[in-house]
Amino acid sequence: MADSKTTTLNASTREPGGSRLSRRLRREGKVPGVLYGGDEQPVAFSVDSRELRAALHASGAVIDLKLGSENASAVLKEAQRHPVRGEVTHVDLVRVNLNVAIQAVVPLVLVGAEESPGVVDGGVVDQPIREVHVEALPNEIPESIELSVAELNIGETAVIGSAVLPSGVTLLDEVDLVVVTLLAPRLEVEETIEEETELIGEDGEVVEGGADEEGADGGGESEGDASGDESGDDAN
Repeated sequence: MADSKTTTLNASTREPGGSRLSRRLRREGKVPGVLYGGDEQPVAFSVDSRELRAALHASGAVIDLKLGSENASAVLKEAQRHPVRGEVTHVDLVRVNLNVAIQAVVPLVLVGAEESPGVVDGGVVDQPIREVHVEALPNEIPESIELSVAELNIGETAVIGSAVLPSGVTLLDEVDLVVVTLLAPRLEVEETIEEETELIGEDGEVVEGGADEEGADGGGESEGDASGDESGDDAN
């Protein structure tokens, strides 16, 4: 089971260098990185960008890093990415003991949303929390944590404590942390705002019946003008 969740990654040691060396490695299709942790000193390495991409997308959390004469079990600590292209430009790995639990952040995935009564009634799923913190042995870190929202009605919430965790995985977040809310249909909210805008107006003044009142005022002015004209005719 442990082996099935371990991804092999071949790397080469390199001399630590500045940005110029890193740019040269990237032009050659390689990604610079550093291996930390354990009782060993940090080791700078480079790895083929395609192999690294495949390793990071594999389901296993543990990477079997083959670095010269050293084979190290490691997990991803940080991956720096290009701000536009999104490709990995630098990677930090940390050594782990497969027999010692570690902490990790994993994605929170919702299931059953389409069949929930609230969604059927037109409600909108709001998920402010998309990652959760867990602790487990390196080879037992799940790819994601699933939370069912199949029973949610409009106005109801779901907490992370409702998620079913795999065996051997401990949740580190508060169990009453609200991660999902089923909101009322947005259409009704938009219609309410439009109606209030029509009645009150953008400047905050009540405009209901304003057209009739304006018409009445306009009529009074017309009558006044007419009277003035008649008086003028009499004077002439």
